[in-house]
Amino acid sequence: MSEAEQPPQRRAALSGRVLGVLALVVALVAVVVALTGRGGEPQSAPTTTPRPSSTATTPTVPEVFTAVAPSVVTIRTADGALGSGVVVSDDGTVLTANHVVADGSAVTVTFADGTTSAASVTSSDAAQDIAHVAPTTFPEVLVPATLGGDVTVGADVVAIGNPLGLTYSVSTGVVSGLDRTSGNLKGLIQFDASVNPGSSGGPLLDAQGNVIGIVVAIADPGKDDAFAGIGFAVPIGGAVGGGGQAPQL
Repeated sequence: MSEAEQPPQRRAALSGRVLGVLALVVALVAVVVALTGRGGEPQSAPTTTPRPSSTATTPTVPEVFTAVAPSVVTIRTADGALGSGVVVSDDGTVLTANHVVADGSAVTVTFADGTTSAASVTSSDAAQDIAHVAPTTFPEVLVPATLGGDVTVGADVVAIGNPLGLTYSVSTGVVSGLDRTSGNLKGLIQFDASVNPGSSGGPLLDAQGNVIGIVVAIADPGKDDAFAGIGFAVPIGGAVGGGGQAPQL
């Protein structure tokens, strides 16, 4: 019996099977297209590149103080000058402001552990208001400070010193400006951490505890040696200067 002569029921069954096969083929083609992306190579799952995580952390101010305070000293002269300084090398050399030791009288250095030593000025630069002092007696453990760091306007700073004889005082602020002039001192870092007479020669630190400057002066509009919110430091790398005429601490 030919297909034309087949009963209507059998022809309908065959047609149903053909349509089912065609529907399955169409579905498979759709799946392949979806997986390959317009018929190309199979697409891999989208990936993301994770951002590198920063392991560097900024120490807190108490941590900076704990780390750097052993490097800070009190400096006095026989004529009554008071200032601060910071140990900068393994041989005990102390960096300070020149005007603290410029009176020519005997110099005494007191370390953080209480060790007191006579000292001599080994070099001085009045144009930069910087001096190096060499003590004759040292603590059992010397802790030189780390020198240098990035100096950026707005960056956090910490000052450690002996304002008004209050030893090992700490204050915080920011870098307010760069390349400032105060009196005949030039190229100074301007900052707003509180400093007063006795602070001069102490370290100005960045947020990591690196010495970025030596405190040398304050703005003194009232001519009363009172802090007016503006302090100055000689950059640790040196600055071009022309004398020590700024209001000195």
